[in-house]
Amino acid sequence: MLLHFQPLGRGEPLVLLHGLFGSSDNWLGVAPTLAEKFHVLIPDLRNHGRSPHRAAMDYPLMAADVDRFFAAQGLESAQVIGHSMGGKVAMQFALDFPARVKKLVVVDMAPRAYAPAHAAMLAALLALDLSRFPSRLQLEAALAPEIPSLSLRRFLLKNLGRDASGRFVWKMNLRGVAENYSRLGAALNSRTAFARPALFLRGGRSDYLTAADEVEIRRLFPAAQIKTIPAASHWVHADAPQEFSRLVLDFI
Repeated sequence: MLLHFQPLGRGEPLVLLHGLFGSSDNWLGVAPTLAEKFHVLIPDLRNHGRSPHRAAMDYPLMAADVDRFFAAQGLESAQVIGHSMGGKVAMQFALDFPARVKKLVVVDMAPRAYAPAHAAMLAALLALDLSRFPSRLQLEAALAPEIPSLSLRRFLLKNLGRDASGRFVWKMNLRGVAENYSRLGAALNSRTAFARPALFLRGGRSDYLTAADEVEIRRLFPAAQIKTIPAASHWVHADAPQEFSRLVLDFI
């Protein structure tokens, strides 16, 4: 599988991995700042953005996708940053292919299992008959009862495109994501630790990464630093782009 990606800047390679329901576009708020010092490569993970769709989807498979992406781009190693689901992909990649990762940054994610908090949202998206809606505004309104947050509805609907007839279609493999959702919530598994430097950045207004997660983080990533950006939610790089970029650049 060849992942679609966006490149920015020149220099030492830095790979950014997006979260669930996202795409490479999610990083464009901070990528230009990082690209002043690095050659930034931002792939769409499988079943997301413009990358290929596959029936199977789990963290070992996505880590292997990233390894093939490195090979296709001629990268022996790089700095790697991942947010949310992309953070788990980045952790699995570092554990499975440690020589590929110079330094690891994980944004608001732990290696533990997570409850299926997005199940109702997935069901609402799958229930939409896209052929009935000529406009995004109508789709936003249709999702409002199940997804009250307008910003979340608009984020999810960024995954829409139009076919040759002008009708809405999902760019991501929505059904594939739904069918593998339990695997995306699973804990990471590894017999070995990643010994190189790692930075875990959490949002102070998020509960994705808690004090209880630190034991497992330090077991798998013994050289980890854990820092908090107090004003940020789960979307750390969107809520506090300047502080996020400063902490990341100081680390890498």
